[in-house]
Formats: sequence, C-alpha cells, structure tokens
Amino acid sequence: MKKQETGRMGENLASQALRKKGYRIIERNYRCRFGEIDIVASTAGCLVFVEVRSKTGPAYGTASESLTAGKKQRLTAAAMSYLESHDNLPENWRIDFVGVDIDPTGSKPPVIEIIEDALG
Repeated sequence: MKKQETGRMGENLASQALRKKGYRIIERNYRCRFGEIDIVASTAGCLVFVEVRSKTGPAYGTASESLTAGKKQRLTAAAMSYLESHDNLPENWRIDFVGVDIDPTGSKPPVIEIIEDALG
C-alpha cells in the first residue's frame, strides 16, 4: 500500500470513528502556510482540530507515538490560522489526535486510538 493510500484510508477510518463518538466533521484537509489540519470537527460546543497518523507496520513505533514536538507546533500554528480566517466559531477549541494502525495483510481490523486534547 502506498503512503498516500495509507493516509487516505486512515483519515476515512478516523472520520468514521469520530462520527461514532458524536463529532460533526466540518472540513477535511485544511491547508495553510503552516501546514495541514487533517480534520476540523466539532463536538459538545467545542471546535476540534484533528491530526491523523496512519501506519501499516510496527517499524518506528505505533501511529500514536509518531507525533513529534515540531508537528505539535505546526498543528498549533495551523489551528490559529484557521481560527483567524473563519467567523462564527465556538470559543472553545482543542487539538485531538487519532492514531490508525492498519494491518498491511488485511487479516486484522485496524486499531484506532483517539486522544482528546492531545496537546493539553
């Protein structure tokens, strides 16, 4: 599976998991000069910026372990850019993380981990 296919599949699986938890997806793949926010959603009156990390193997750890300090800074900057460029947004916001570990053989279901307020 190619990297882009893995990423697209991971984002689709993450969106489904978030919807099941009551999130409303507002936008996907928001891009700005600071980078990309994979999913913008809302839940319980809170705006949520979601970073999705997908992996197809155990090399270099799990998807959840791949969120670096640099990526956290870029996510925060991208979230601020979104807030500045959109009107009528909820006052409260946070950044969530969804790790999607996909079995490359397809013999096991994907493991999806949602971490709310990941930068807390």
